[in-house]
Amino acid sequence: MKLQPLEFEKPIIELEEKLADLKRHSRANDINFDHEVLRMEGKIEETKRAIYENLTAWQRVQIARHNARPFALDYLQLSFSNFIELHGDRLFAEDRAMPGGLATVAGRKCVVIGHQKGRELKENLKRNFGCANPEGYRKALRLMRLAEKFGLPFVSLIDTPGAYPGLGSEERHISEAIAVNLREMMVLRTPTVAVVIGEGGSGGALGIAVADRVLMLENAYYSVISPEGCAAILWKHRKHAPEAAAALKLTARDLLEMGLIDGIIPEPMGGAHQNHAAAIANLKAAVSGALQELTQLPHDELLARRYGKFRKFGEFAGDA
Repeated sequence: MKLQPLEFEKPIIELEEKLADLKRHSRANDINFDHEVLRMEGKIEETKRAIYENLTAWQRVQIARHNARPFALDYLQLSFSNFIELHGDRLFAEDRAMPGGLATVAGRKCVVIGHQKGRELKENLKRNFGCANPEGYRKALRLMRLAEKFGLPFVSLIDTPGAYPGLGSEERHISEAIAVNLREMMVLRTPTVAVVIGEGGSGGALGIAVADRVLMLENAYYSVISPEGCAAILWKHRKHAPEAAAALKLTARDLLEMGLIDGIIPEPMGGAHQNHAAAIANLKAAVSGALQELTQLPHDELLARRYGKFRKFGEFAGDA
């Protein structure tokens, strides 16, 4: 797949095109431009560092939504192994927006579930653009209980703009399904790890994110509302999404500073879509490291730490 550059990446693309032209001209005319090529390559690296080391919140949102980023099934196939998909919530239907099942990560058996988007329209329609219905969250709950029953850790991969808000979803009680998951994940007697791999939108993300370790990829975002939704409410226009993104403090760095997540998984220069192999290896190492630590804890201590962590959310210190 040819990568489509984001607006702020265009200076890099222009330099890379000039470098390609220079190399073609060198070959066609048998002229040695090695010095100029090295200088241009250095300028490209310098420009990349200047851009990617100073990304705004809105730019990170754009990277999080990039169509070429690894999706949940990419990680399941390459970070995990022996993936066996399990279907259905045993109540209504199979939700293809949230695949899950049994897998192995770094030699450790686990149960895993995640939001899945599509890269083309047909796949997006099949996956409902990564927006799960109530049956997706009830399938997740079924798999959580399966993990608890067999003493397996539970891992979730989060990448959704939000739970599906359609009429059928409301009729089948989407808010109740998410609320039940929040309650049950808090008391689940097995280690849990959640990773925001792209978009972490509102309750749709939180419904599988009440975990002992909540991790985020470097350019993912996690927010109570999308920047566009926030802008439409506060500024009455979606054009203010960049300002909303900054105000929402939705980046991994912001959330780690506030203690709302437990760690950041680094991405390759330019984002996970630039180098799938590096992103997948980083996620595998982070998840296996977290599970190695959590599986050493007795269940009672695990639950006490989980409760204490989430109980602290919303506490603020200020002048009396």
